[in-house]
Amino acid sequence: MPGFELFGKEERLEVNDVLESGVLMRYGFDAQRNGHWKAKTFEKAFAKRMQSDHCTLVSSGTSALSIALATAGIGAGDEVIMPVFTFVASFEAILAVGAIPVLVDIDRSLTLDPHAVKQAITPKTKCIMPVHMCGSMANLKALKTICETHKLILLEDACQALGGFYDGKPLGSYGDLGCFSFDYVKTITCGEGGAIITNNNTYAKHAGQYQDHGHDHIGQDRGAESHPHLGYNFRISELNAAVGVAQLRKLDQILSLQKRNYSILRKALLDINGLTFREVPESGIENYSFLSFLLPSEELTRKAHEALSKNGIDACFYWYDNKWHYIRGWEHLKNLKSLGSLSSAIKNKLLELNTADFSKSDAIMSCTLSALIKVGWSEEEMQIRANKMRSTLLNII
Repeated sequence: MPGFELFGKEERLEVNDVLESGVLMRYGFDAQRNGHWKAKTFEKAFAKRMQSDHCTLVSSGTSALSIALATAGIGAGDEVIMPVFTFVASFEAILAVGAIPVLVDIDRSLTLDPHAVKQAITPKTKCIMPVHMCGSMANLKALKTICETHKLILLEDACQALGGFYDGKPLGSYGDLGCFSFDYVKTITCGEGGAIITNNNTYAKHAGQYQDHGHDHIGQDRGAESHPHLGYNFRISELNAAVGVAQLRKLDQILSLQKRNYSILRKALLDINGLTFREVPESGIENYSFLSFLLPSEELTRKAHEALSKNGIDACFYWYDNKWHYIRGWEHLKNLKSLGSLSSAIKNKLLELNTADFSKSDAIMSCTLSALIKVGWSEEEMQIRANKMRSTLLNII
């Protein structure tokens, strides 16, 4: 990870198709396109790859989440359960549709704790949104059982886990809806972009309409199209989609390189006393974009992070202090720093975050480091890096 490490002539050829036609928008201008429909091509190929009936390509992973929520009828006053370890986009997407983010603890999978989810369900709960952080997944079987019991939507945020599997299914395809990001530092990239996958025909139709001002996309005259319901502008451009078309063809290569480099590093750290790896749910297969491991204490973890950095080991993340990915850094959320007015229901729930007890998650995240796995490292370079990480950690623990 990420796909931009493998940019080359394939991406340039796809983009040149768009530039030569001069049609940068994904809709209309049929005669000028010379048969090039990059967004449609990407959607069809991605749906097939994800073993799903439908794919809607959109402008970002954040917009994908908002669109997915809206297509499932989730909006003002509805509660969406999400984890305290994620990217800020998760709660941003929920707030964007007027819904209420309900944050709960994680477990040692670094994703939603099913027990915490059960305790958070209220009559207002409409959706459970696991976030498959750093290339690995939540306990989807347990979460799906909860959803079925309480008649809730299971929305997978798989933005960081493209290429992973659970119970034989691609991550993102296990729930009612799955969302992906194709920004510059994801497994494959469009530069900016996202996608929603589903097997639900109604959700797919609504997603296609909602991301394009509510257009029904019926007929050959865009100006004459009807608007079955309100929508917004979350379209992707043909230029971004063109990059994605080429990148998707490289996904197997990317995943293979990630797995090789991940395996080298994991083997090097495997027998270090006191070091344990994140839990991967039974029947789960990571996409190998990060190797996440836990040390015995916060003090040792901080020392290890500092020592790794001093020894030239970059891209090793201590999420506990991160302002984008863990609740401790989300002061703007907890203190209601919004440019627009928030509903009283949202305000009341968010203010609870200032007194909520997330000590279980703190105990996990304060002891966790995640090493990014790049695809550009050769096998030799990876082995050198792994040996350096091993020796550094052995001097700390």
